[in-house]
Amino acid sequence: MRARRLVAVASVAVGLVALSACRSEPGVAAYIGDHSITEDAVTALIDDARTKNPAPTEEDAAMPGQQPRLPGRSEVVSVLVLSEVCERVSAAENYRPQNVVDPAQIAQGVGMNPETEYVRRTAELYSCLSGIPVGEPVAPTQQELTELVNAGKRAGAVPAEVTVEEAAGQLDGEQLRYALANRNSLAEAVEAYDVTVNPRYRPLVFPVLSFSGATPIVAVGVPLGEPASTAVTDVSTPKPQLADHADEGDHAGHGHG
Repeated sequence: MRARRLVAVASVAVGLVALSACRSEPGVAAYIGDHSITEDAVTALIDDARTKNPAPTEEDAAMPGQQPRLPGRSEVVSVLVLSEVCERVSAAENYRPQNVVDPAQIAQGVGMNPETEYVRRTAELYSCLSGIPVGEPVAPTQQELTELVNAGKRAGAVPAEVTVEEAAGQLDGEQLRYALANRNSLAEAVEAYDVTVNPRYRPLVFPVLSFSGATPIVAVGVPLGEPASTAVTDVSTPKPQLADHADEGDHAGHGHG
């Protein structure tokens, strides 16, 4: 059995634990402490993305690499939430970006115009996250391996008849273990932040590692706001390139194979 390789989405992920009682106001997508992200702000980024990335023509449609992958509202909310948290953590701990990610690098991966505000915000987020320290690689638990293999089967990356033990031998490696370290270290670093997400976006998961495909499926992710029930979740995420992301400011992180 040859399982399709996992694709790293970002060098680090931010895990957020909601510490407060429910906060809900019409028109608010999420809260980070006393800071609110409005639905209008989310809509503005969505509209900007649509304006700067018009629907492809018939000629463009014949070239999959030229078709833009516009973000959904949940993707926009996650970028805005993570950006606010990363800025606060970095300021508090005096962290500095280790890599500056060019918006053009992000744009290439999702087939969008680099002038798109969402693309720019995502590049800034990855740059900020590159300064957050990552712990030592973490071995997956049996439950995490089971969830990983099940996600791989849903993505079509792992054949249905393959057992967890068989697939785990190929999937459990440096890349996966660094992804788990990213998730754990940053979840601990930001657990003091009071993050609440509008119920319409729950469970909101930020991908650390994904199986590639027409609709990427998260292999390792952390919940933003209210915790998700499992570490593996089906969400729509920007599809990265299969090649090593070292040429994208190294924001794809450790453990490529």
